[in-house]
Order: sequence, then C-alpha cells, then structure tokens
Amino acid sequence: MNKRTAFFTAKNIAYLAVLLALVVVLQLFASAIPMFGVTLNFSLVPIVLGGMFFGAIGGGFLGFVSGMVTFITAAVMGGEPSTAFLFQANPAVLTLICIGKTTVAGIVSGLVYRLIARKQSLVAAFVSSLLVPILNTGIYMLGMVLMKGDVASFLGTEATANVVFVTVFGLIWLNFVLELAVNLVLAPAIHRVVTVVERAAVKHKKPAAEETK
Repeated sequence: MNKRTAFFTAKNIAYLAVLLALVVVLQLFASAIPMFGVTLNFSLVPIVLGGMFFGAIGGGFLGFVSGMVTFITAAVMGGEPSTAFLFQANPAVLTLICIGKTTVAGIVSGLVYRLIARKQSLVAAFVSSLLVPILNTGIYMLGMVLMKGDVASFLGTEATANVVFVTVFGLIWLNFVLELAVNLVLAPAIHRVVTVVERAAVKHKKPAAEETK
C-alpha cells in the first residue's frame, strides 16, 4: 500500500469529514467579533487538529476550506463591509489573501508539528497551535500593506505602507491576541485528543496484525 492509498482510508476520511464540518460550523456560527475584515476565528482549532493528524495535507485542506468560507461570506456576500469593499477594489489580491492565509497556516502548522513531534509531541502541539493564528494574521497584514491604496481609501488615510500597517494592526490586535490565547489554552487539550486517537489506532492495528500471522 503506497502513501497516497494509505492516506485515503475510511478512518482518515471520517476524521477529515468531522474536522471539515467543525471548520464550516465554527466559521459560520462562532465568528462573533468582526474587526476590519477579520473575526475571532474558532475554526483555526480544527485546522491545527488537521495538521496534527494528517500533516501538511490535512492542515492545508482544512485551511483552504476555512478561507473559502470566509471569502464567500465576508467578500462575495458582503458580510464584512471592509472585506467587501476591498474585494470590489482588488478582487484578485483579496481572494488570494482570504484563501491563502489559512491554507498556508495549515500547511506550515502540519509540517512543523510532524517535525517537532518526533522528539516532543506536547511542545509540537503548542508550537503548531501558535503558528496558525500568527501566520493567519501575518499574511493578512502583509496583504493589507500590498493593498495599501485600497485600504487607505476605505480608512480615509494617506496611502503609505506604515500608516496602513499601524492603523490596521491597531484595529485587529485584540482579535489576534484572542485567537492566540484560544489556541494556546486549547493546545494541551488538542494534544490530548491526538494522543488518545493515535493510541486507539495503534491498539486497532495490533489485533489486525496478529490475525494476518
């Protein structure tokens, strides 16, 4: 069985389906604090779990779905005035920002977890949990600087990168701190979930291996 076939097992598909549902539900119903195009994003938690369970593939896939939900609800459907304004002003860049920030965060988080978990899984859980909100907000901030002219038009400020960066960070810093705190507090629980599932998977494999002898 090659790695590709091994990944698409019934168990993995079931786990991904549960995490996918969590991403959509949390993104739609647990993002209750809008702040200049960014909301308190509890869907980052299943993205972390996806990266821990399935590595870069799982984290990236769940991050992509989270970004798509954000893009559709906030930009296309106009759920967030600032995001809708920027989408009208520069649709290509805004689309890349919305979808790319959580996708990249999920990929990197999954890669880093797999790398660190070889030595210390709990440390890996904390690092990967923190990387997702850091990268999510960092890429968003970079995008706002790249769109500084459009952002300045929305804010009514001068179109300089420094002014836009400081203004936007001043508007979203609380959101970022809250996302970071949520992931930090939940990191031990996330680690525990992954540990329990992995142990259960090992126990399930042992009887199957014995039957084939």
